[in-house]
Amino acid sequence: MDRDPDVVAVLRRWEDAGGLWRVLTREGSGVTVGLYRCDGGEETDRFVADDPRVEQYLDGRDSSEDEPRSRPGDRDRDPEGRARQARPRDRLGRPLPYGSQGVEPVSEEPLPPLATVAAARGLLGEGRPFSAHEVYEARWKAAPAEERELWQGLAQLCVAMTHAERGNQIGALRLLGRARRRLETYAATGGPAYGLDLGRVLAWIQDREGDPDGSSWLMHHPL
Repeated sequence: MDRDPDVVAVLRRWEDAGGLWRVLTREGSGVTVGLYRCDGGEETDRFVADDPRVEQYLDGRDSSEDEPRSRPGDRDRDPEGRARQARPRDRLGRPLPYGSQGVEPVSEEPLPPLATVAAARGLLGEGRPFSAHEVYEARWKAAPAEERELWQGLAQLCVAMTHAERGNQIGALRLLGRARRRLETYAATGGPAYGLDLGRVLAWIQDREGDPDGSSWLMHHPL
């Protein structure tokens, strides 16, 4: 835990990169904020700050997923008025300067299961694992409880591919392990796989865990 002189800059960079932050405690004039990976799982860092600019940036929110309370015009919004990051991104989800030509953003609305798999497969074919993760994540958040391990595991698998393509092998292997455990748990229930061969998916994951430095993770993947 560090006292960072510019926590606002850290939070902006983290949010722009697709990560999540959450307020852990508010005590007097100080606030403790945790940083989490884009799947909302593991905490990667936390900061303690008493700079009033931090509370101004937080704007009463407890996480980066909350709506701002007093400055709705400050955030990017889609045509329906919903908060949405409009900053362009490259095919691996990395933010680009405003005005740059990025990839077409995917909808945040969940698709039906078969359409979700088809959309994610198409995005992976375009070399866009981060966008495929967003499609699976939307389905995960809307899925019935008994299917959430499936969709979250698939989302984490696409995040692992994203890290691998970015050259972050440690992050890729960490997310790959989480995806494997979730998909193993779901496969054991015998629930529907919507056209995916989970046995093949799990075998591919195990091969990658044993040989992470092989060919691009986007080649010959089982999704």
